[in-house]
Amino acid sequence: MILPIIAYGDPVLRKVCTDIDQQFEGLETLIRNMWDTMYNANGVGLAAPQIGLPIRLFMVDTSPFAEDEDLTKEEQQELAEFKKVFINAKMVEETGTTWPFNEGCLSIPDIREDVSRKDTINIEYMDEQFNVHTHTYDGLLARVIQHEYDHIEGILFTDKVSSLKKRLLKGKLTNISKGKIEVDYKMRFPLLKKAR
Repeated sequence: MILPIIAYGDPVLRKVCTDIDQQFEGLETLIRNMWDTMYNANGVGLAAPQIGLPIRLFMVDTSPFAEDEDLTKEEQQELAEFKKVFINAKMVEETGTTWPFNEGCLSIPDIREDVSRKDTINIEYMDEQFNVHTHTYDGLLARVIQHEYDHIEGILFTDKVSSLKKRLLKGKLTNISKGKIEVDYKMRFPLLKKAR
């Protein structure tokens, strides 16, 4: 089932999310619905707060990036095959060189900005069976995971741009909150109070 994506301005996007356990009701259905919602909106990642739930759950599928001709064959293959659910994730370490990349967000449609992040992460998380994993990721994989991880920490990519950029974006962000934007997927706007 495709769920409405929560737009910028809703308080749920600013919450530090809580852990869940295996007794979380309807988790399997929720994960399936989140995949459906993400693919319907042509996203590469989706976090639970983006569908209104302040829980530590997000998912990533980087296959759309595999088409990038600037990448090596190995990088393309890694991105093509990467599809994961992250439950109760904790960032262990972010290291390496800081690099900019143009990011966007399903909750903040029609805004893209360069965001600088470290190129390597070490993250601990659980999969859908609640098995614990610790992995190191780099490059675009790290980037997408960092973006989604920020969501469960109540951080948006627009928080990471310069104060000048923030001032320039203020009107656009207000319009998104009010639903004064055209989107081709279902959204819920905090200042409109109905999905469309």
